[in-house]
Amino acid sequence: QVQLVESGGGLVQPGGSLRLSCAASGSIFSIDAMGWYRQAPGKQRELVAAITSGGNTNYADSVKGRFTISRDNAKNMVSLQMNSVKPEDTAVYYCNADKIRISRYEWAYDYWGQGTQVTVSS
Repeated sequence: QVQLVESGGGLVQPGGSLRLSCAASGSIFSIDAMGWYRQAPGKQRELVAAITSGGNTNYADSVKGRFTISRDNAKNMVSLQMNSVKPEDTAVYYCNADKIRISRYEWAYDYWGQGTQVTVSS
């Protein structure tokens, strides 16, 4: 059983910083791409940032220049450094792993963490 657990969410003032972390555990040989998604009430889940196993990154236009995604392949962890946060960043943030090699010949797909709340407010 593979599990993704997020941490680091909370309340932060506009302009402040927050760092989210996600640790994957279980039967894991390797993980392809990992990413952070967010979902605000009444809105669909959207991609915030993604990173491949090779380190290539992709960011939503709304967070580009403010957020930085990184990963540690050896530890099966991915982080999101959030700087200069805005009220519109308020959402539940989810960690995602799109493809996980769980054995020598098996792969599993589309794993999600339980989510962590980020609230940006004065």
